Amino acid sequence: MTRFALTVFFCVATLHAHAAITVTDDTGAGVTLAAPAQRVISLAPHVTELLYAAGGGAKLVGAVSYSDYPPEAKQVPRVGDNKALDLERIVALKPDLIVVWRHGNAQRQLDRLREMHVPLYFSEPHHLDDIAVSLTRLGQLLGTSTTADKAAAEYRRDIARLRAQYASRPPVSVFYQVWDQPLMTLNGEHMVSDVIALCGGRNVFAKLEPLVPTVSTEAVLAANPEAIVTAAPGATRPDTTLPQLGAWRAWPSLSAVANDNLFAIDGDLINRPAPRIAQGARQLCEDLEVARSRRK
Repeated sequence: MTRFALTVFFCVATLHAHAAITVTDDTGAGVTLAAPAQRVISLAPHVTELLYAAGGGAKLVGAVSYSDYPPEAKQVPRVGDNKALDLERIVALKPDLIVVWRHGNAQRQLDRLREMHVPLYFSEPHHLDDIAVSLTRLGQLLGTSTTADKAAAEYRRDIARLRAQYASRPPVSVFYQVWDQPLMTLNGEHMVSDVIALCGGRNVFAKLEPLVPTVSTEAVLAANPEAIVTAAPGATRPDTTLPQLGAWRAWPSLSAVANDNLFAIDGDLINRPAPRIAQGARQLCEDLEVARSRRK
């Protein structure tokens, strides 16, 4: 190869090495970086999980409270929580990418972050398939596509297996209880409703508004779900000792109570839109299969 050809080759290689990276975030906005991010801040626990799964753990310089998975995430410096960010701390960490939870971070503080002119990637996966897409996009921004694409493929396989095994099973009507005072649930636009459908379940309040609607006890009794499911820290099995589940025993004619279909799942596995939701989905699918077996 001539000296001229070598020069051209290295110039082209340099251009490719420093080519801008542009991806679309979950708001539909384009996010452009001049080079792969090296100093990243996560503003939601699910984002932290996504970043680690995408191969970017070593580039994480700040995260919000409750960013506790994987275990090494607990050592990442804290920059506040979803209600109150430590903006001075964020500035001091000199990030070149901030990954934001669109509906979890206060709008006023998001406006302040925009004033920093640091690229913001908004993360708000709505459906199970969106998690794999998020991994791929974050991998592009981080320059870790090999790891991210592998994680995305593994996640897709896990979800596909569950869908093939359970989605066509006889439907089970489900009330997903978010909170008990007031009584709250999730509608059909929430990812948890996707999980219920994946398992062959039917969210009895799927058509309600807003995303997290408040319902009455009378409404639950009228819907008469075959299973009641809630999230609880560390729960991975049916647990009727939880007050929010045990309270339903006051209505023994309710199908879920009559058939002992009161289930609790670890909230980190089913409420966070991150790869571990496949584990939560597997647990819910197994629980609904138990409910089917108890039909009289």
